[in-house]
Amino acid sequence: MRVDQFVLEYATPRAGDIDVVGRVLSDRELGLGVVNPRTDEVESVAAIVAKAEKALEFYRPNQLFLNTDCGFGCFAGRSVNVEEVAYRKLCAIVEPAQMLRRRYG
Repeated sequence: MRVDQFVLEYATPRAGDIDVVGRVLSDRELGLGVVNPRTDEVESVAAIVAKAEKALEFYRPNQLFLNTDCGFGCFAGRSVNVEEVAYRKLCAIVEPAQMLRRRYG
């Protein structure tokens, strides 16, 4: 398929290694899932930066976007996470994104 951007879930180990996608799709943009909306634990800045830097081995900085895995939607009428946790997880993406912008332009 000819698409400009893939948005993929990489916040959990079951996603596999970014190498596979990076070798094949590095000419596209990547929305990289870096937080898991299904847990209460807020991911650390270091963990998010590490995932992004691994992706930057294949993608230029202007091709990479930090995202949540999936979203904070509902399953069978039950929210995946409470608003406070969802908000904290979204905020957790901001600092790593700012750090990476300063580091890689």
